[in-house]
Amino acid sequence: QVQLVESGGGLVQAGGSLRLSCVASGNTRIINTMNWYRQAPGKQRELVATSTSSGATYYSNPVKGRFTISRDNAKNMVYLQMNSLKAEDTAVYYCNAQQYFTSLNYWGQGTQVTVSS
Repeated sequence: QVQLVESGGGLVQAGGSLRLSCVASGNTRIINTMNWYRQAPGKQRELVATSTSSGATYYSNPVKGRFTISRDNAKNMVYLQMNSLKAEDTAVYYCNAQQYFTSLNYWGQGTQVTVSS
């Protein structure tokens, strides 16, 4: 089992920056890929960024060039640096961890990001 706790959300003006953090605990050795998702009101949860165990990263088109995912395996942390924020980035952001060799996923409780225009 893996537990994930996000932090760093808040209210920011358009054009500003925020850094989200997610700490993993429990059996962290089973974690392969770590992801950030978001869910805006009335919309489906969507993948924002991915960091694989080999160091590869992926970004969705809406955030490419503005967001950066990074990972500190020694601290069991994953971060999402969000720059040039837009009102449409407003959402609850969730940390997600995928287990090696299975389809098991673990989720954090989410952290609210609100961007005022």
